[in-house]
Amino acid sequence: MKAFPPPRVAEIYSPALRAHWLMALVMATIWRGGCIIRARFLDRIKEAYDRNPKLANLLLDDYFREGVVRTEGAWRRVLALAIANGVPTPAFSSSLAYYDGLRRARGPTNLLQGLRDYFGAHTYRRLDKEGSFHTRWSQDGNEVKVES
Repeated sequence: MKAFPPPRVAEIYSPALRAHWLMALVMATIWRGGCIIRARFLDRIKEAYDRNPKLANLLLDDYFREGVVRTEGAWRRVLALAIANGVPTPAFSSSLAYYDGLRRARGPTNLLQGLRDYFGAHTYRRLDKEGSFHTRWSQDGNEVKVES
């Protein structure tokens, strides 16, 4: 087996790489350098970052976005079949949930705020009214405005 030089710590852990998601580029380059994984997929990752060094997410690159959009229906059908048959697919289903979250104009913050309010009276904000609110979940269920 061909040995390859270990990555330099500065290449992997520098804040600039983390900030711009260039870790994938560095890892792809390292793995291609001598590992048995010489997939074209790793080249595609490098090409995406070559095109746009500040790429925040691979799904924003045309190649990856078009690939996911083209196969999204099959992805959902495979997961539905796996779930219906009790086959665990934690990474595959989490990836779909992540993808769905990226496509939403608003994330699930409202759900998290509601849970925090329910378990710890942390209050929440509404989209249709100004201010902070709390619901008396275990009492009468009424919502009360909280004055700051």
